[in-house]
Amino acid sequence: MSDAKHASKRAVSLRKTPQKRTSAPVIDLGVLNERLGYFIRRAQLWVFQDFIRRLSSIDISPAEFSVLVVIGANTGLSQAELAATLGIERARLVRLLHRLEKRGLTQRLPSSADGRRHALRLTADGQKLLVRAKMLAAQHEGALKEKFGAERHRLLLESLRSL
Repeated sequence: MSDAKHASKRAVSLRKTPQKRTSAPVIDLGVLNERLGYFIRRAQLWVFQDFIRRLSSIDISPAEFSVLVVIGANTGLSQAELAATLGIERARLVRLLHRLEKRGLTQRLPSSADGRRHALRLTADGQKLLVRAKMLAAQHEGALKEKFGAERHRLLLESLRSL
């Protein structure tokens, strides 16, 4: 059998928790073994579960982390610019910003350039929390490099960044 056929016949165990049996049933994924989207989704689930677990100690979600990082790097950014940059629906972003404001991490100030928009900034507490969140995110990224290998990690990042 050729390597390509052997690879497409390969099966993946879908069992999440180990059982007392010595081997888990093998389930054939059929054409899913050839679908990039399927494996991207599986990787995304693992990535998010690990990221969520690591940030749980500071009660920050992945979306909140992204918002804090971008505001921290672009003080004065408008809500519309932030929503477009992160691909977040504006109504959802407003709810996220409200939660972050209630925690004292961000502020929405009237923009000096346009009174109809808000300029976003981190508070001192938001800046402190972001430092901690970035440390936890760096640990997470280290785990990804370990899981994928440094070169694959670099190639994946380059490939996905250019989409």
